[in-house]
Amino acid sequence: MIRKLLLATTLCCCATAPGMTAQERAPHELEAREIYSDIVSIRSARGQEKMPEMVDYLVAVLKEAGFEEDDFEITDYDNKGEATQGLIVWYRAENPSEDPIVLLAHMDVVDALAEDWVRPPFELIEEEGYFFGRGTADNKYGVTQLVSTFIRLKEEGFEPTRDLVMVLSGDEETGMVSTRGQAKYVDEVVKPAFVLNADAGGLALGDDGEPLYYGVQGAEKTYATFELTVTNPGGHSSTPRKDNAIYELADALKAIQAYEFPVMSSELTRASLRSSGRQRLDGLGKAMRDFADDPTDEDAIAVLRANPATVGTIGTTCVATMLRGGHAENALPQSATATVNCRIFPGVGIEATEETLKQVVANEDVKFKLISDLVESPESVLREDVMAALETALAARGADVPILPHMSSGGTDGMHYRNLGYDTVGISGAAAKQNDTFAHGLNERLPVKSFYDGLDHFYIVIKELASPEA
Repeated sequence: MIRKLLLATTLCCCATAPGMTAQERAPHELEAREIYSDIVSIRSARGQEKMPEMVDYLVAVLKEAGFEEDDFEITDYDNKGEATQGLIVWYRAENPSEDPIVLLAHMDVVDALAEDWVRPPFELIEEEGYFFGRGTADNKYGVTQLVSTFIRLKEEGFEPTRDLVMVLSGDEETGMVSTRGQAKYVDEVVKPAFVLNADAGGLALGDDGEPLYYGVQGAEKTYATFELTVTNPGGHSSTPRKDNAIYELADALKAIQAYEFPVMSSELTRASLRSSGRQRLDGLGKAMRDFADDPTDEDAIAVLRANPATVGTIGTTCVATMLRGGHAENALPQSATATVNCRIFPGVGIEATEETLKQVVANEDVKFKLISDLVESPESVLREDVMAALETALAARGADVPILPHMSSGGTDGMHYRNLGYDTVGISGAAAKQNDTFAHGLNERLPVKSFYDGLDHFYIVIKELASPEA
């Protein structure tokens, strides 16, 4: 009785809202908090070989809630020599009258080093109104939301009108091998009506913590990573050469740094910027609105390009992320390599982006190698039934805010489902201020209030989309 045994401990240490004691929390809130704590403590990063532990834990808590052995599909994949698992869970309809819904989240995280963090990264810690820990935002809250919702519905005896299929990947952050395999399985076996992603979208909060708008991810940029390498014979450091590999690579990187890809927009990105801009009274908000009205407005473009939160919305971006070179302190480098990560605007294409970078570098001695798998996905249709369900969930949360479509600059599992022709929308239940979660960075966190306020999110959405009375 894993979950029930731990619940008693949770009653003593569970986070509470102002004026609320742990004992006043609803049972499903306590259960969700316990799952959250347990999975944050599992270091499910590449190289740690913890994914089997994660999968076993989730299967155990779901079985305890009433899911049967044949409701699970555990998938094993090889990701560049490391075994990784994925988990698929069926919440079956007795007499389905509609096509299934697939719900996505990922169990893996970017690794974190304890010596770099203020607090232990793989321990859920509540301080200053936040839950701290690696994955608290990306994406173990998404996993917690979906798993706890399945448990809550099962314990209530909910009987859906269609199969609900939870698909949890094991390497979204490092290659998406499990994601590709799961997407293929979904396409061949599940054939859903649409896909909902817990790893994108969410409620945007202002500096005062009040809701501004709800973002729905309807598209994402293409992810591509290149290695740029320069080689030469090297030699002794006491006899320098003009064609130093490190200097040539540095020149190439400086050229990429200085280059700005052409400004681009789509109906979705313009609508997103226009709506977001209406929520702001500052210069950035004005630039958003001005660009939406006129994508050639140079003043607006300059403001949007200068802001890390908006630069990726108006075109392709490429940035150096890793560097290695040389082999000895007293020897000229025989090779130098940099990793350049690109987020490519839909419709541009990877080959065209690589060709542009080669022209920018203008040095045939710099060799390019694409080291990421290619996935270019289209925009998704934002279905009326999904938008209506979101409106109901937001109303129940007391968030009377506009729902805004947007394109993610980052990549998620959703791209693989879009690429197979399934409308895939990101509708996380999380709420946060802009750039406040530090996902992939130090001291990742999620507001405690956001955690609890969002627990009804998928519960309501699912009931709206799969209830007999809906």
